[in-house]
Amino acid sequence: IEAASRMCALSALGLLRGRPAWADDAGLALARKVYDRADGQDASSVVTMALTEEGRSPRERSWVLDRRNGAEGEVSTLIRFTAPADIEGTGLLTLDAADGDSRQSIYLPALQRVRRVDSKRKGGRFVNSDYYFEDLRDRKPAMDVHRIVGREPIDGVPCEVLESVPVEAGNSVYLRRVSWIDPASLLPLRIDFYEKDPAQPAKRLTVSAREQIQGYWTVTDSTMMDLRSGHRTRLKVERIVYDRSLPERLFSSRALEQERMEKEFRP
Repeated sequence: IEAASRMCALSALGLLRGRPAWADDAGLALARKVYDRADGQDASSVVTMALTEEGRSPRERSWVLDRRNGAEGEVSTLIRFTAPADIEGTGLLTLDAADGDSRQSIYLPALQRVRRVDSKRKGGRFVNSDYYFEDLRDRKPAMDVHRIVGREPIDGVPCEVLESVPVEAGNSVYLRRVSWIDPASLLPLRIDFYEKDPAQPAKRLTVSAREQIQGYWTVTDSTMMDLRSGHRTRLKVERIVYDRSLPERLFSSRALEQERMEKEFRP
């Protein structure tokens, strides 16, 4: 998932105005390094999703994800489910502007139409997984205030522990996020999401596998877990190709609705 999201050209000075006293420059610098981590101009990947809950066999789904970074800091992503039959063809288009604004549209084959995702549905579950619509959006460093709260190893890897709190309460469903960052790869190896209780995380993302592909550090196996119910969503990247010169027209409502337009770009 690159659930770390490719997490702008936004000024640090703008964030510093009126920030909480506990925020620190080192935290902001680390957050910006994570966001600016090299991940290619674009990428296409084949991903397997497994939904697991106690007492039930895992439900598996497959999708193709295309992502394109714009010249001015925009990020566009298109997800298309390819299996099983009951979700095949469903698509999600996310257009993230340089100023942090996000627009999402979903295509449901049964209705044969594109529908906008209400911006208030940040906490809505995407296809009944443990990912919220917000988790699939690009999040600029300036949307949060950051501080380094410690150092702790994850699976033997020494990590910087970064706390991020929204500048404005309304711009996130989360009260705060705590990320364990590997300084070498700049990938978060774990993220705790605090939704309603600032002392108790509601969800946890853990990275099980990562590797360098075409020179870019890539998360290839990760799990998002709802810590209240125990429900888990595992994402495995089966194949990924970077720097393919994906065209802008691929990230449009027309391409979202007409699956044939993106089929030719599948890796």
